[in-house]
Amino acid sequence: MADHASLKHRDAVVPQAWAPPVQHSKGFTMDQIELFERLGVALAAGLLVGLERGWRTREDADSARAAGLRTFGLSGLLGGICGALGVATHPIVLAAGLLAFTAAVGAFIVLQARTDHNFSATGLVAAILTFALGAYAVVGAPAVAIAAAVAMTILLALRDQLHGIIRGVTWLELRAVLTLLAMTFLLLPILPDRTIDPWGAINPSEVWLLAILIAAVSFVGYVLVRMSGSGVGIGLASITGGLTSSTATTIALARMTRTSAPSTILLAGGVLLAGSTMMFRIVAIVFFVRPELAARLLPALAVGGLVSAVAGASMIFGREQARQEGARTNFGLKNPFELGTALKLAALIAIIGLFAQVVALRVGDSGVFGVAALSGLVDVDAVTLSFARMSHASLALDSAALAILVAVTTNTLSKTVMAALLGGRAFGVLVALVNAATLAAMYAAYWLLPFSVALSAAAPAAG
Repeated sequence: MADHASLKHRDAVVPQAWAPPVQHSKGFTMDQIELFERLGVALAAGLLVGLERGWRTREDADSARAAGLRTFGLSGLLGGICGALGVATHPIVLAAGLLAFTAAVGAFIVLQARTDHNFSATGLVAAILTFALGAYAVVGAPAVAIAAAVAMTILLALRDQLHGIIRGVTWLELRAVLTLLAMTFLLLPILPDRTIDPWGAINPSEVWLLAILIAAVSFVGYVLVRMSGSGVGIGLASITGGLTSSTATTIALARMTRTSAPSTILLAGGVLLAGSTMMFRIVAIVFFVRPELAARLLPALAVGGLVSAVAGASMIFGREQARQEGARTNFGLKNPFELGTALKLAALIAIIGLFAQVVALRVGDSGVFGVAALSGLVDVDAVTLSFARMSHASLALDSAALAILVAVTTNTLSKTVMAALLGGRAFGVLVALVNAATLAAMYAAYWLLPFSVALSAAAPAAG
């Protein structure tokens, strides 16, 4: 009975590769061929890591080189052999091999660090992980082992770039990332995933998830602005500014006309590019909440966005002055992952959603257009997501799409007024003319019902 139980336990833990041997036509058994293949993966994983390690020290003298291509290749193969021995005898063999390998490599790393005065744990961790991946290639899934080896090699090769990123990150940005992680993995799971009001409009989990979604899209724009550097041109700065806040971008560019009157055309082009980016951003955000609604909006917002983008690019394209002005542009955009900002955004989404739901129940779908017009003056993202969520149940798809376009319209008109008041008559006229053409093209495309409805119908099938 004891032998039977032991065999039963081994069957539960031993991979499929260790089935009873089947004779191969060339004299090998199938389990031996499988073992050779897995050991080959273990060796390949080690060689891959060793290639990066050896390349980094390729200029050193032979006597001064640390572990490189051969050492890491042998480490992966050693892990594979220990894994095979553990399967054939007892798993403690693999554990003992790992401990002995760690002790030997650890002692070598300590001696090398004392000699070179270079104390780093990366080499030790890389060697241990190479051994472990070699073992896993034999006792586990070879594809996972080689994928992990590739990931490790990439991390090792990007040492300088990753260190440069860390040096460039400010405390506010690090706090923003931690806030995002807390919002997503700590707060979101404990929020109730059900409506809590009599009208069925406020679902705390959904509202919070929408706030995270908007902040994430804005954070992408913030990162692009940081990565673009001080030499960024008006065009790129306007596009990345539109990802974060087209309203803030419009205000910043309009104010610049006071000190740089000859740049009126360039700055007006930047406002138009930011507005175009806002339209494409709306489609991307809605897609994550309601793909069918995004398909219904795509023709209108794409056409309107292209009109604005072409006009803006034509005002900027090929002008050296655009690059010079872009180097001095500071939109004053704040990090979008401040907790206070996230809370205000979530509250705004909840308020607009509740107001729109009550109006829809009392007045009907037509009542939400007034809500959309007023809300678009404040924040187009919040009203967009509120209507996208309502379109799942209480709001017709076409009504939700048209309400979002109304919000885009009032938001665009408000930015046009800001441009005229802050940037002067010439600046305001340029922006107003193109924005009028943009809105006209947007609504013309929306009313091409066969094209739009076909896209909406295809969205669920594609999903």
